[in-house]
Amino acid sequence: MIASTPNPKRFTSLTQLFFMLALLAFIVPESLMVEANAAETSSRSLTVALHQKPHSVSTRHRHTFNSRANPKVLAPEPRDTRNDLPDGLSLLSNAAYIYDETNQKVLADRNPDQVQPIASITKLMTAVVTLQEGLPLDELIEIEEADVDKLRHTHSLLKVGTKYSRRDLLLMALMASENRAAAALGRSAPEGRDGFIAKMNAVAAQLGMDHTHFEDTSGLNGHNQSSARDLALLVHFSAGYPLIHEFTTTPQAVIAPVAGGRPYVFRNTNMLVRQGQWDVVVSKTGFINESGQCLVMQARIDGRLTTMVLLDSRGRFSRINDAQRVRKWLEYRAVEQAKLGQGEEKSKSPLRTRS
Repeated sequence: MIASTPNPKRFTSLTQLFFMLALLAFIVPESLMVEANAAETSSRSLTVALHQKPHSVSTRHRHTFNSRANPKVLAPEPRDTRNDLPDGLSLLSNAAYIYDETNQKVLADRNPDQVQPIASITKLMTAVVTLQEGLPLDELIEIEEADVDKLRHTHSLLKVGTKYSRRDLLLMALMASENRAAAALGRSAPEGRDGFIAKMNAVAAQLGMDHTHFEDTSGLNGHNQSSARDLALLVHFSAGYPLIHEFTTTPQAVIAPVAGGRPYVFRNTNMLVRQGQWDVVVSKTGFINESGQCLVMQARIDGRLTTMVLLDSRGRFSRINDAQRVRKWLEYRAVEQAKLGQGEEKSKSPLRTRS
């Protein structure tokens, strides 16, 4: 058998084939990798573009709190870009007015003359007119169908046909913001509901509340409107009534109809009053959809009598957290002023000048 002689051309072809395969092993993955990196870069660019917010988006109600947050702990400071408040103070409230009653100076404000719905803050004026008229507090008033809220259909523990003293109705309206109680106070006045509301507007005019108007006694009507500066005047004036102080700072009370019936526990709508860690003189909360969360208070902070009005705040605990921020800012401010040895002089124009 004769052995075959290897063909040199065959070896050359095989060598070329192996060389080409090796070359493809290096070139093809590299080109694929370049394409993959390009695709990833393009994907990242698209993702960034999708998550970028347009500059025209409003920042008014950007910040919200978790409704399950512990109200005793301050929520993180909101990022406030409006720069209309003093350094160190950030608030969620769209309108605010902080006034030092002791030194008669405006410490901070935001949209102080902006007119907006005030919800149950209205009940402070309802109480003022009731007490100004000298209506007998022990007079029994029967809850009628006319007192039922047919505008927003809010719930009430006061049943039609039950009777309460005017004093108890005033307590429930101020402490627990009981709408049916506030409605009964206005309806049962000698001049009737419309006459009572007319007196509310007359008192507002006398106090210089130029941006204020009332159309009911409870605040359920969205046309009950005022401004932060005007409400500071109302808080200042209502603080002069010991009964308003007592009722707005009562944490809770058990109240039953006069002629028998089930007693109910009524609690203060202001958490800060219930917790008992503030020296509060006057307090009132308010909320309807149009008004947002509202809170007005007069309290002693670091030895100074301070009135704060916080309106149109968004979030369940936002008004409470704003009040805590104001207190923290005032306490820090007092410490810094003490370090510098700077006292504050009294202003000549109450509720009108700003430090």
